[in-house]
Amino acid sequence: MPEIHLLDIFKESFTLMILLLCSILTLGFTAERFWFFRKASTEGDRLLAGVAKLLTEGKADEALKATKENPASVSQVVHYGLLHRARPRHELEELLSSKRLEERLKLEKFLVVLGTMGNTVPFIGLFGTVMGIIQAFRDLALAGAGGPAVVAKGIAEALVATAGGLAVAIPAVIVYNFFMRKVKSLSVDMEVVSTRFLVMVGSK
Repeated sequence: MPEIHLLDIFKESFTLMILLLCSILTLGFTAERFWFFRKASTEGDRLLAGVAKLLTEGKADEALKATKENPASVSQVVHYGLLHRARPRHELEELLSSKRLEERLKLEKFLVVLGTMGNTVPFIGLFGTVMGIIQAFRDLALAGAGGPAVVAKGIAEALVATAGGLAVAIPAVIVYNFFMRKVKSLSVDMEVVSTRFLVMVGSK
C-alpha cells in the first residue's frame, strides 16, 4: 500500500487547512485569556484591608489610585465603589451591581470563540472525512478493479480529518470549561467584595 505523508494530505485537503486555522485561533485565544485571567485575579480580603487602612488614615485619593491601577476585577469594582461611596446605600448597590456585570463581560470576552471551536470543529473534521471517503470510492469506480487497495489510502487520509477535528476540539472544550469556572469564581468574589465594601463604607 502506498505510503501516507501527512504534509501531502494537508496540501491536498481544504478541510485540514480549515482545521489548522481553527487550531491557531484556539491557541491564540487560549493564550490571551490565560494572560488576562492571570491579571484579573487577586485576593479580595487583602485588597479591602488595604483600602480600609487608607480610608482610616484619610488617604482616600491613594485608595482610589491603588484600586484603579490594579487590573483585577474585584479591584475595579472597589474602585467604582470608592468613586460613588457618598451615595445612598441603595444607589451604591445598583452601581456596584452594574459594574460587576461590566467586569463579567470582560471576563467572558472571546470565550464564545473557544466554545464554538469545541462544538463545531468535530463536524468540520467529519465533513472532511465524508468527502474523502466519497472521493476514495469514486477512485475505486474509475479504477474498475484492484479491490480494497485502491481505496485504502484514500480512506486512511480521510480519517485524518476526523482525528484532526478531535485533536482541536477536545483541548478547546477543556480550556473553555476551565475559563468558565474562573469566570464563575471571580464573579462570586466580586459579589462578596461588593457586600463587604458596603458594610465597610457604612452607606445609609
